[in-house]
Amino acid sequence: MHTSDWPSGCNRSSFSGHVCNLVKPGGNECKMTNWTKYYTSLLPKFHVTNYDGRTRRHQWCCSDVTFHCANEELCEQWIQVANEQLALLTNRPKSLLVYINPFGGKQCGKRIYEQKVAPMFRRASISADVIVTERANHARDHLKTEANLDKYDGVVCVGGDGMFSEVLHGLVTRIQTDNGVDQNQPDAELVPCSLRIGIIPAGSTDCICFGTVGTNDPVTSALHIIVGDSQPMDVCSVHHDDIFLRYSVSLLGYGFYGDVLTDSERTRWLGPARYDLSGVKTFLSHNYYEGTISFLPAENNMGDPRDKLQCRSGCFLCVDSAGLLSSVHGSSGWSVIRAEFIAINAASMSCACPRSPKGLSPAAHLADGTTDLILVRKCSRLDFLRHLVRHTNKGDQV
Repeated sequence: MHTSDWPSGCNRSSFSGHVCNLVKPGGNECKMTNWTKYYTSLLPKFHVTNYDGRTRRHQWCCSDVTFHCANEELCEQWIQVANEQLALLTNRPKSLLVYINPFGGKQCGKRIYEQKVAPMFRRASISADVIVTERANHARDHLKTEANLDKYDGVVCVGGDGMFSEVLHGLVTRIQTDNGVDQNQPDAELVPCSLRIGIIPAGSTDCICFGTVGTNDPVTSALHIIVGDSQPMDVCSVHHDDIFLRYSVSLLGYGFYGDVLTDSERTRWLGPARYDLSGVKTFLSHNYYEGTISFLPAENNMGDPRDKLQCRSGCFLCVDSAGLLSSVHGSSGWSVIRAEFIAINAASMSCACPRSPKGLSPAAHLADGTTDLILVRKCSRLDFLRHLVRHTNKGDQV
C-alpha cells in the first residue's frame, strides 16, 4: 500500500505488509488483519494494541492490529481506501475449489481445514467450494471430467503428497484434453495451466509443501494462498512405449524407494508409521536390480550439489530456466551407465521433509528444467545404511 493513497488527515508512515481486509468492529476503531511482519510508526489518533509476528523460521501466523481514531468519518474513509487498494491486487484468489482427503496422514484433513483454514479464507473474503474425497483418485477424476474450472482462481488440496499428485494429474490432463494435446507423445508441448495449486499439509510426509514453503504448517500455507504467493515448479513425465504413465514434481524412485512405497500401500491404516515398517523390511531384503540408465547431462548449469545455494522464490537459476533447457537439448549426447543398482532416484526438488530436513538433494532447484539423478549401485547393507542416515542429518549429503 502506498502512503499517497491515504486520505488527508493521516500522517504518512513506513508501512509494509499483507493486509486481508479492514473492518469497523464497534466504536471508532479500525481493525485490520495483518498477514506478515510489518513496520509502522505511531500515528496520531491510531494506537497499536495487539501484534503477533512470525512464530519461527518460515512459519507465519495471523495477527490483529487495532487503531483508535477520534474522528469517525476519517475512520470510515481510511477503511474504504484500504479496501479499495486491496481490491486492486489481482494476484490474490477470490474463488477456490478445495479438495479434502479425510484419510491421509493421521486422518485430520477435514478438521484442519474447518478449524484452521476455512476461518481465514472467510476473513479474506475468499469463497470456496469444498469436496471431501471418498476414494482414491476422486479429485483427479472430478477435475478431468466434471469441474467447471472457469469459476475458480485456483485449486487447493488438503492432504499429503498423494493428494497433490491427484490434483496435478487431474488439472494437467484436463487442460491438455481441452486443447487437443496427446499426452502419450513424449515430445508433445504441453499447454500451461493458468490455475495455481495450493497445498494445505495434512499428510504423512508433506514433502512438496515442506520443500516449497519451508514448513508443513497449515496456517502458513493458508496465508501464502491468501496473499497470492506462487512458486513455479518443474513437472516431469514418465512414458513407456509411447504410453503416458504419470507426472512427477518431487521424486521418481526405482528400486529401494519404489519398493518402500509399494509395500507401504498395504498398511495405510498405520498412518505415517507405515513408512518406517516398510523401510525396515525393504532394507533387510537388500534387493538390487540390473539395469541401464541413459541421461542427457545438463551443460552450462550454474547449479552444483555442493554449492549450498538453496532454491528460493525469485531464484536466478530458475528465472532463466528457458535458457537452461535450451542448453540441455543442445548437449553433446546421451550418457549411458550399466550396472546393478539398489536405488535409482531422480529428484526434481530437494525432497526435504521433517524427517529429512535437507532432503535427498539439498541443492536441487524447483524450476530450472533439470532433475538430479542419484544412483546407488550394489553395495553392502552397512554402506547403504550410511547413505540412508545421511539424509536425516543437516550436513553434506554428497
